[in-house]
Amino acid sequence: MAGILAWFWNERFWLPHNVTWADLKNTDESTFPQAEDLYMACPLAFCVFMVRIVFERFIARPCALALKIQANGPQKAQHNAILEKVFTAITKHPDEKRLEGLSKQLDWDVRTIQRWFRQRRNQEKPSTLTRFCESMWRFTFYLYIFTYGVRYLKKTQWLWNTRECWYNYPYQALTVDLHYYYILELSFYLSLLFSQFTDIRRKDFLLMFMHHLATISLITFSYVNNMARVGTLVMCLHDAADVLLEAAKMANYAKSQRLCNVLFIMFALVFISSRLGIYPVWVLNSTLFESWEIVGPYPSWWVFNALLVLLQGLHTFWSYLIVKIACRAISRGKVSKDARSDIESSSDEEEVSPPTQKHHTNGTNGAHGTNGYLSASHCHYEH
Repeated sequence: MAGILAWFWNERFWLPHNVTWADLKNTDESTFPQAEDLYMACPLAFCVFMVRIVFERFIARPCALALKIQANGPQKAQHNAILEKVFTAITKHPDEKRLEGLSKQLDWDVRTIQRWFRQRRNQEKPSTLTRFCESMWRFTFYLYIFTYGVRYLKKTQWLWNTRECWYNYPYQALTVDLHYYYILELSFYLSLLFSQFTDIRRKDFLLMFMHHLATISLITFSYVNNMARVGTLVMCLHDAADVLLEAAKMANYAKSQRLCNVLFIMFALVFISSRLGIYPVWVLNSTLFESWEIVGPYPSWWVFNALLVLLQGLHTFWSYLIVKIACRAISRGKVSKDARSDIESSSDEEEVSPPTQKHHTNGTNGAHGTNGYLSASHCHYEH
């Protein structure tokens, strides 16, 4: 074990040339980031999760009920033993051949069976009230941490001159405010990583899981090798758009379409300008070129920048989704559908009543879309 730890914490990987861990030990004169500081993020992540439960139950839920958001979920499919057996034991997405077989067996038309499977898939999804509470929690945290980040960064030199992130690196003292900022962000994203398995499951589950891992890795990397200054810029930059995203979702769930549209437009503008504009020009330029000029590359520098570039790739993908939603909204007059939604919908009437006569149709499902979910871009330093 000692050998593995010695290999993992190899100074030649983590630190610039001619710098050792002993050089970054805390003294009476100055304090530097220590890897063991991050251990406290694990119990704090559990605390954050418990705070979330209390918040959603005693604050978000009453707010949702005051806005007349219903607690009932999607319409339930009528009970049918044969279809239920197929759904639970064979497939939740029957192909055309199986649909035809079920149609003959039940004397139902294919479209009705398709609608039954769609409703059956949807009925296990959480209600609008549950989704509102989740978004309100995220909105509250993002608003708080973004406000904290702005107030903190306004007092720093590196906000106005990113070269300050690298002067005298890595001998840059750790302040109490910076330590709090990092630990709280890391705790929140650890809580998101694990709660993702219990939250609303979306189509981009794997992508978001990778996103959270990249965020946690970036926060850890930048803290351990004391790239915390540029790390604060990344965190604050990303939190700005997330505040507006969650606010737009809340407005959508509350059926305030005009407010939802306005917030979504604001979110799209902030997201695209910050993550396709400011982020590469301001942050990546500093981490890739200014740091190369002032400090020079070393192994963990390459890993850190690789993660930042990976994050930029995610930014590009989510920007594509946002533009896609915006184009659809312009054509339909409102923001209502989303490529990553958890709820399937149809233009067909949702009532399922077994027909008295058999009508064979080989058509596909009605126009599939999403029911009330705006594009997910949760990106953070997670970003």
